[in-house]
Amino acid sequence: MIEVVCALIQRDRKLLVAKRAVGQSMAGKWEFPGGKLRAGETPRKAIVREIMEELGCTIEVRSALPVNEHHYCDFSIRLIPFVCRLTAGEPEALEHEEINWASLAQLRNFDWTAADIPILDTYLREVSRP
Repeated sequence: MIEVVCALIQRDRKLLVAKRAVGQSMAGKWEFPGGKLRAGETPRKAIVREIMEELGCTIEVRSALPVNEHHYCDFSIRLIPFVCRLTAGEPEALEHEEINWASLAQLRNFDWTAADIPILDTYLREVSRP
């Protein structure tokens, strides 16, 4: 099981989404940015590091969402999501084909990786609660 962190970065009632680059597994699919935990690294430290590496910006973790385990044909991941906000810099697609700020209404229009769909569902339920 591969442990992976992802960030749901919020700004102006929008979330940052990222399109996987050509040459990556699941190229062309959309995801919440993040990456693999390193040995001995906490998930919170990993997401801050990954976002700096992938997007060139700094984030602050605001809260955690439930972990999602997903089993693809050839591997399994344990996806650890965090709701975050930008604290410095403007995100750039350093490792992705494209990034996009999506409104809540637009989020369902993207072709998501299977592991990210339950994370998206949970987030949308959370933000729609009164």
